[in-house]
Amino acid sequence: MMMEIKLEPSLTHCIETTAKREYERVLGQLLKGKEEDSQLAEELELLRIFLESADFGQLRSRCDDSLTAGKGVEARLTSSSSAPGYEIEIVEIDGA
Repeated sequence: MMMEIKLEPSLTHCIETTAKREYERVLGQLLKGKEEDSQLAEELELLRIFLESADFGQLRSRCDDSLTAGKGVEARLTSSSSAPGYEIEIVEIDGA
């Protein structure tokens, strides 16, 4: 199944910080859960791979151009069967 996680970096929280916070949020939910939640486990794994392998310098510069222009940014992280295990798409969103 295709997993998609939406991250919304801002001028105060870059893409890396946003991903780390989402990782911690999902981990917290998993630890609190009484039963195994396979979707949360998949999300956690996708975020872990992303955090370990992404070129955050490049991603930050792609996001920052839009953010400094006053536009909102959404990073769509999708699981992928090809290396490194995910795809990332950066899109501008209205109403930032």
